[in-house]
Amino acid sequence: MSILKVENLNVYYGVIHAIKGISFNVEKGDIVALIGANGAGKTTILQTITGLIPMRSGKIFFEDENINKILGYKLVKKGIAHVPEGRRVFANLSVIKNLQMGAYTRNSKTEVEETLKHVFSKFPRLEERKEQLAGTLSGGEQQMLAIGRALMSHPKLILMDEPSMGLSPIYVNKIFEIIEEINKEGISILLVEQNAKKALNIANVAYVLETGKIVKTGDPKVLMNDPIIKSSYLGE
Repeated sequence: MSILKVENLNVYYGVIHAIKGISFNVEKGDIVALIGANGAGKTTILQTITGLIPMRSGKIFFEDENINKILGYKLVKKGIAHVPEGRRVFANLSVIKNLQMGAYTRNSKTEVEETLKHVFSKFPRLEERKEQLAGTLSGGEQQMLAIGRALMSHPKLILMDEPSMGLSPIYVNKIFEIIEEINKEGISILLVEQNAKKALNIANVAYVLETGKIVKTGDPKVLMNDPIIKSSYLGE
């Protein structure tokens, strides 16, 4: 069963046709990877799904409901969380305040406290630094905070935009382990990632984007052995 369905999506920046009639699904419980070069349109797709960028035409369904005209904050209530490119933590707020901001759609204080405990069990480093200003954390810690903040809304689907960007190899491995752990808890993930090898290693399905079009799709293990994918995206 699809949790997210995108049909014939077209997005323009002025006269530039950035996303050209793409369609794809995220099945419930899957990790779906969108890979492609810089400027292929990966971030634009995520921002269109969450209502940050208007579409020219097409349809987006979440759990079979058309969400084309639903505002971003209402999508969070429905179960979609977005971990944006560049982390976008609130630098002048403490770690705990950042996490609490992620729970703004939830009414039960007890549930929020329970979720906070769950996030801290996943990210003990954040608990150690809970009173520290988010802007003083390392890049890897900020990425953990951005993911933790998304989890605070109790999402069914998380859109992740370049979670490993700018991180040291140790943190890259850690972040991908965390993504797999989150997925094992039943959360579906749409992953945009420049590190194609890592993304293909953990995904159930992958779509390859080039200049706003999907040019290949399929089993990530098969795509990893595709000569064009190897030379273009895996540095082989």
